[in-house]
Amino acid sequence: MTVPDRAQTPALLQVDAILSRLSGRQALEEVCRFLRHSFPHYPWVGVYRLDGKELVLDAWEGPQATEHTRIPLDRGVCGQAAREDRTVIVDDVRSDPNYLACFLETRAEVVVPIRHEGRVVGEIDIDGNAVKAFDESDRRFLEAVAQRLGPAVDRSGAELPSA
Repeated sequence: MTVPDRAQTPALLQVDAILSRLSGRQALEEVCRFLRHSFPHYPWVGVYRLDGKELVLDAWEGPQATEHTRIPLDRGVCGQAAREDRTVIVDDVRSDPNYLACFLETRAEVVVPIRHEGRVVGEIDIDGNAVKAFDESDRRFLEAVAQRLGPAVDRSGAELPSA
């Protein structure tokens, strides 16, 4: 078990605390920071917002930025998760032709849709540095986190300056 079930409740309470004091992009950045620093097998954590037919990186925490700041819905594991409105766990990214390479050390990925008012508004994207880094406990935990993030992701899009 990657995320011990007993760790889920305190971690979800911490996510709730973050969301009660911050909103929009600030909340997303803090949740990414919390997840990365609380779970060592989450070395890179990002939150993408759905903007038309693209996913746009709104917040991330990790050792380096990704070049994939905009991902079309028809590309990659991120696009697949949003398109199909389901969590996707890739045990070994090197054997998945759908994977968009970001970092040489990435070996696994989990992508969880974020919904708000019944529609997908974004997703949590986490890279892992070991094959099979994520399991069913990660899925359950991250789906619970994603449930909480819907309003913040929706609000982050409204924070953008007018063109």
